[in-house]
Amino acid sequence: MSDLILHIVVSAGLGALIGLIRQWGEQAGRHPGDFAGVRTHTFWALLGCLSAFAGHQHAPFALPAVMVLVAAHLIARTVNEDDRNPPGSTAFAGALLTIFCGALIFWGETKSAILVAATTMVMFGLKQRIHAWTRHITDDDIRATLQFVAISGVILPLVPDQNMGPFGAFNPFSTWLMVVLISGLGFAGYVAIRMIGAHVGILLMGFLGGLASSTASTLAFSRRSREEPQLSDQYAVAVAAACTVMLARVLVATSLVSPEFARGLLVPFGLMAIPGMCYAAWAWFRSHTPPKGYAPVLGNPLSLATAIKFAVLYALIAFGVRVIGAQGWTAGLLPLSFISGLTDMDAISLSVATDHGTDVASLSLGVRAVVVAAVANTLLKLGMAVGLGSPALRWRVGLLLGTTMAMGIVWLFLRGGLGLG
Repeated sequence: MSDLILHIVVSAGLGALIGLIRQWGEQAGRHPGDFAGVRTHTFWALLGCLSAFAGHQHAPFALPAVMVLVAAHLIARTVNEDDRNPPGSTAFAGALLTIFCGALIFWGETKSAILVAATTMVMFGLKQRIHAWTRHITDDDIRATLQFVAISGVILPLVPDQNMGPFGAFNPFSTWLMVVLISGLGFAGYVAIRMIGAHVGILLMGFLGGLASSTASTLAFSRRSREEPQLSDQYAVAVAAACTVMLARVLVATSLVSPEFARGLLVPFGLMAIPGMCYAAWAWFRSHTPPKGYAPVLGNPLSLATAIKFAVLYALIAFGVRVIGAQGWTAGLLPLSFISGLTDMDAISLSVATDHGTDVASLSLGVRAVVVAAVANTLLKLGMAVGLGSPALRWRVGLLLGTTMAMGIVWLFLRGGLGLG
């Protein structure tokens, strides 16, 4: 088989696949009419391949001429008042991309052609889903996303990357980089909740809520248990998932700052995650038909106000950690971590990981400090569940989070207690 015949076969195959997805998408969307389907896209891909061949051997302007003719045909259909189903911008772009796929095949850029074809098919196939998803986007989502673009793409490159203030404890770039990191991780869970919705199981909703904010999720699920006490067992599972995912989220965040420090957290965080994982697994296998999920009301983690608050908190904690280290007051790090853990787990974790990731002794102390913060944060959520939850949820979450705290405290004492020895 000659190279040209092989190019023709491959081009026709890619064009047919693009047309198949396009035709399926139009039929699934119940859009009647004469739309470009398998045959038309196959022809377009063949035109692209053969015009590239003609341009290489005989007529230099064959490919541009084909592009112009196809574009003119589609434009003429668009302005034709008698056409009941004129092609839109998506069909126009798909036609030109299909022609380019055929040309790329002839030019020997097979991988590039497959990538272009795959992207085109995905965009065609997800048309209805994308439209359905965008209808649920609110003005607050758009505003917060634009704020994150400003936070990460505008403000971050402009802030100076140098140590300032007493003990050189304040670095504007590092502080704002932590804001971008935590906001991004939180937003991932927020977007997942918005995309998937509350129709999923409560266990998965707790997992996603933990990615966005385990404290807010615990608060929301505990309050919900009072409104629906018959679902207290399921809401306890959601709290377990949210609190367990919080540990994984901190591990991911600290690993991006100091992988060595994150490795030191694997054992204590793994121990603290055992109760939540076991309870969630037991509840999952115990229930064959888990109830539909309730999406906790979470503030958008990309708001500018939230970013500024986190930046201030991170800067204050980083200053405290730097002062303690510079003055040799290492005994004050663990109390500082406990107090910080009651307010925000991420700020103290990133501060300690940044400052205690080089020396072995300070690394060990830093890991203990983060575990103390995790114990304090778990204590805070335990208080929320006991104070706001239904009676059935109280004892379940009380036992669960109490065991989680106990695992962390046991590890601390095995590593030398709460002192510094």
